[in-house]
Amino acid sequence: MAAIARSLNIDWTDRPVWRRASINTCWCLLGCSVGDMGTILFFQLTGIPWSTLAIMTLAIINGLTTSVILETIILSRQMALNLAFKTAIGMSFISMIAMEVAMNTVDVLATGGARLTLWVIPLMLLAGFLAPLPYNYWRLKALGKACCH
Repeated sequence: MAAIARSLNIDWTDRPVWRRASINTCWCLLGCSVGDMGTILFFQLTGIPWSTLAIMTLAIINGLTTSVILETIILSRQMALNLAFKTAIGMSFISMIAMEVAMNTVDVLATGGARLTLWVIPLMLLAGFLAPLPYNYWRLKALGKACCH
């Protein structure tokens, strides 16, 4: 693990970069969570009989969509809207996918399906935050690129 961290230029004590990466990850988590959990809740409340795999696939797509929308809105304060959208699409898709997969995996493993409960939501959010955090740190440290601003 230490060799991998060294090869990726990860310094576990670099507090300013970890803080920035954590803030960036929280913004991405907010965007992903809205679409993801909204989709799961919709199917849970309506009782539409889709398979767990279909619901989770749609939840991931909606989570990615809402995250890109949120990032576009945030970035549009700093640049033209079309450039903000292109930047949001290209910035952190790997991070968002890791976040979505982690959140949905925790949900399925903890509840046995696509179900939101008050006790599973914090676990989903924690998994969604931790899964992409090292990648977001690396992007910021090695490439100078953040997943959000």
